[in-house]
Amino acid sequence: MTSYQDIAALLLRLSLGSGFLSAVASRLGLWGSHSSGWNSFLQYTAQVNSFASPRLIPAIAVISTILETSLGGLLLLGYKTQLAAIAAMGLTLLFAAAMTWSFGLKEPLDYSVFAFSAGAFLLATLPVHHWSIDQLLNS
Repeated sequence: MTSYQDIAALLLRLSLGSGFLSAVASRLGLWGSHSSGWNSFLQYTAQVNSFASPRLIPAIAVISTILETSLGGLLLLGYKTQLAAIAAMGLTLLFAAAMTWSFGLKEPLDYSVFAFSAGAFLLATLPVHHWSIDQLLNS
């Protein structure tokens, strides 16, 4: 029998994975006219990482895009869920810290970056991930 906690955990996993993949889709132009595009993403990356050398911005953008794509896919599939959730927590916590440094506390609070990070941490603490590849492999 499925519990409400199982359903909530599934929704959390799917929401986190979708959130990462939607952001990547936007910067790659996959949302059509609703996309931000790569150049806008590079500008935003420079603003968020105002403390970084301008020469590092393209590398930060590419690395974050690769990480977000990988973590989003792993979370949607439910594969290596605990590891993916811990990495997602770390990545979004770094993003929140960079946003706080560059814009102040209001920006990461308005965009729920701390909540996203906390949700990923909560997901990492769950002992079982129903409706996942992990569950199939552990059966």
